[in-house]
Amino acid sequence: MDFLKRAVLKIYLFWAVATFCIIMTLSLPLVVLPFVLGEKLGGRISYIFLKLWGYGFGLTSFIRFKTINRHKIDQSQPYIYVANHNSYLDSPAFVTAIPGQCRPLGKAEMKKIPVFGWLYPYVVVVVDRSSVASRIKSMNALKDKLRQGISVFIFPEGSMNTTDQPMLPFYDGAFRLAIETQTPVLPMVILNSRNLLPRIKFELRPGTITTVFLEPVPVEGLTMKDVAVLKERVYCQMKEALDYYNAYGAEEDNIFLEPKTSFG
Repeated sequence: MDFLKRAVLKIYLFWAVATFCIIMTLSLPLVVLPFVLGEKLGGRISYIFLKLWGYGFGLTSFIRFKTINRHKIDQSQPYIYVANHNSYLDSPAFVTAIPGQCRPLGKAEMKKIPVFGWLYPYVVVVVDRSSVASRIKSMNALKDKLRQGISVFIFPEGSMNTTDQPMLPFYDGAFRLAIETQTPVLPMVILNSRNLLPRIKFELRPGTITTVFLEPVPVEGLTMKDVAVLKERVYCQMKEALDYYNAYGAEEDNIFLEPKTSFG
């Protein structure tokens, strides 16, 4: 039985990778949109197709992406979205969860993935974390998006969490950006992605990934001296939510009630 189970999972993984590549290949014409229609309009259309890719990949791979608390988002303003990072499936999870347009910050290494890597720089703000110049350039690009009223998305852990802890320590970048631009932070927690596609044991399983939006964290009046406080506030907020949902499950009628906290 174990042999049969492993064989089925291998076939399923091959199927999912094949459909991923096919959908990405069909999306290649989107590369020219920013050049033909301009970066703003072309980027918006490309991001819509990125959402369709996320839903399409989930449908063909028998993975359901569920979202809770989307009503917490005020679509008339931009946010800096932050989320925990446990699996490659986190990317289609946040893409399908966030309404409207958004520009994620992504690692330069992802450009090496066949097909996907060709589209990657056109829908993502790319950063090479080993280069100071690249980090500065990417932060400036994110600031520009926020000035245009476009939300941005960052994994504050910086890399995928392969430990037994709920999250890795956060980097300062997302929170410095929030204070510099006076843009609220909107934390999200992504649940069950590691169980469906773990990083260490690369084995895909069908199932449901749930993304829960938490209470937005305002930054009005904060200065750069408050970066550590803001970072700790968001970290604790997300960890409490992860602990709760991992213990009790994530359903529409089982919502984590967050304490109302403020700075000062």
